[in-house]
Amino acid sequence: MLRRLIEEFGLFLIPFAVFTIYLVLVGRNPLRRVHWDPHLLRLVLTGLAIVIGTLVYEGLFSERRAGGYVPPHMENGRLVPGGFK
Repeated sequence: MLRRLIEEFGLFLIPFAVFTIYLVLVGRNPLRRVHWDPHLLRLVLTGLAIVIGTLVYEGLFSERRAGGYVPPHMENGRLVPGGFK
């Protein structure tokens, strides 16, 4: 679960990284707030759109399992590992 959150947060940060690279390439200081203020709302909305788009894509095209999960159980005195059937 933590890996999933880190991946989504990384996707959210992509527009900010691209804008930072742009500021460096045009010769502006990316640490000055004056360069970020007019673009902050657009960057946040773009990051959210990327995250939502990724979630929708994975929801539509992820692998589906026909059966359900069978938890570990005992059969004839032996432990049978759980798994998807």
